[in-house]
Amino acid sequence: MRKELWFGISLMVLIVGAVIGFMPAPADWTNGHLGLLMLALIVVAIMLGFPTAFTLMGMGVLFAWLAYRHADPSIAVEQTLDLMVQRAYAVMTNDVLISIPLFVFMGYLVERANLIEKLFRSLHLALAWLPGSLAVATLITCAVFATATGIVGAVVTLMGLLAFPAMLRAGYSTQLSAGAVTAGGCLGILIPPSVLLIVYGATAGVSVVQLYAGAFFPGLMLAGLYILYAIIIAKLKPSLAPPLPAEERVIPLSKFAAMLHDHVSTRALPALLMGFKGRRNVDVPASYLVRQLSVVLMPALAVAVAMSLMYAAVTAPKPVDAGGGLVEMGTTLDSGTPQSFDDLQAPPADTDAPAPLGSDTSTVTPKPATPQDVKPAASAPSSTADAPAQPAPIWFWITLAVVAAGLVVFYWYFNFARLEVFKLLLSSFFPLAVMILAVLGSIVFGLATPTEAAAVGSLGGALLAAAYGQLNYGVVRDSVFLTVKTSAMVCWLFVGSSIFSAAFALLGGQALVESWVLSLDLTPVQFMILAQVIIFLLGWPLEWTEIIIIFMPIFIPLLDNFGIDPLFFGLLVALNLQTAFLSPPVAMAAFYLKGVSPPHVTLNQIFAGMLPFMAIQLVALALLYIFPGIGLWLPEVLYR
Repeated sequence: MRKELWFGISLMVLIVGAVIGFMPAPADWTNGHLGLLMLALIVVAIMLGFPTAFTLMGMGVLFAWLAYRHADPSIAVEQTLDLMVQRAYAVMTNDVLISIPLFVFMGYLVERANLIEKLFRSLHLALAWLPGSLAVATLITCAVFATATGIVGAVVTLMGLLAFPAMLRAGYSTQLSAGAVTAGGCLGILIPPSVLLIVYGATAGVSVVQLYAGAFFPGLMLAGLYILYAIIIAKLKPSLAPPLPAEERVIPLSKFAAMLHDHVSTRALPALLMGFKGRRNVDVPASYLVRQLSVVLMPALAVAVAMSLMYAAVTAPKPVDAGGGLVEMGTTLDSGTPQSFDDLQAPPADTDAPAPLGSDTSTVTPKPATPQDVKPAASAPSSTADAPAQPAPIWFWITLAVVAAGLVVFYWYFNFARLEVFKLLLSSFFPLAVMILAVLGSIVFGLATPTEAAAVGSLGGALLAAAYGQLNYGVVRDSVFLTVKTSAMVCWLFVGSSIFSAAFALLGGQALVESWVLSLDLTPVQFMILAQVIIFLLGWPLEWTEIIIIFMPIFIPLLDNFGIDPLFFGLLVALNLQTAFLSPPVAMAAFYLKGVSPPHVTLNQIFAGMLPFMAIQLVALALLYIFPGIGLWLPEVLYR
């Protein structure tokens, strides 16, 4: 019998044994015990292979009927049917869930645009100077592609077909290669626009916009730790990740580029500029020079635009309040009683109170009232029309000098080979990056709701596929079919979870769990550790959708008792579930890779390669908990 099957059977035996051991005799069962029994049975049923959504609905309906029957048997069936309709309707009217099919559709279109091969190749050439360049290129490609698609199985499968064989041919260790592909593919769980964060936000009642903003830096941190590990291991143990041979780093130049390189200059910018002069341009068309020069000057143009916008922001005149802050006489000067300057009562003892009686009342400065209490006099609005521009601060000029020096160094080393790599990046990396930044930026900066941004992202995915000649009937048909299939699964999961949670609450299971947790007298740190360990263990047999939808409604009500922000808890859960995806023996990413890997690669080798990356995820989880500002700083700056 396979090890995975033994593990599943053993886990189910432990669950059933724990239920039998802790439950009292059937005659002494209360509604709360029925709720705990329902929770145990749902885990066992899912592990046995029953469809999750319909199992949730079936269990929820059965136990809701038992709860209603205990109260009034005559109307139990009617109440149960009413509950089903109400919970299903509540899910269908949730506007946040509209963004799920749109983001999924965007992901499938981008996946079928065949960008990943060109993206991997361009990053590989651009990073050839780094130790472990193939592993680094794999991780960056996975991060970018996972951000664009958010579909773990698709990213791991595609990179397993593309990057995994390339690393094995280059002499990379099987374990390191497998770990890079599986760990990088799972980044889509955390990095926005993650479907997991949408589902968690809808389940926990947390703003998806704030979740996206909060997950941005933890996702970058985790990807950065992966890349740092690959570089260090390649530097310390070159046998695990040997450098690329020189012939694989050679970038062929076009005919005209080779002529400029050989006869004018090895540096791209001066060669193109001098190519316009006299007989040097005899064999190189001016149209070619103009096209190449426009590409070469793109970095300088981007820097100029960015620094100009920064200069406009730091020198913008401050608004001038032309009204002078006048308050209409007779308005409220303190918390309760309307007063005028003729009413010379003793003022309250306050540091901001008017001058004492006997002083010149014309200089009396009333205590500022709250905006809802004060009726301002008619005055000119605040305006920046007549205000002088502010001088640029010294840090701006220092930044400008550093950036200018960086541009000089950049163009000094920017030869024709790097120009070819840059053009590859322009055609693969930058279109994806622009689309991702447009979608995420519009969400994070409040320019669009997640649903609106997802619609724009779907349009961007279609335009991207069309630009690369991949937008045809077959691609659209397959993308729509897979989107409908995935969206229907998530929708039915929500309906089943809503019915299941309602039944669990009717039976008093939530109250029983809450009283048990509070009886343990845990500190917030201990509760957080306990919750994350439970979620980590649940990640072995269950998918993230099942964990979020079934168990988050149990954890979320407990957070108030320990003073834990649901937003911060959601970021920890998202990071934790990435760890669960890489945890043997039921790591789904390993099975995705095994399905497309060469026959000689064993499942145990893939598991062994995943373990170091799982340890890195635990380090990232600890860093996020110790330094919560990694996840909470951006939401606080933007929204609080």
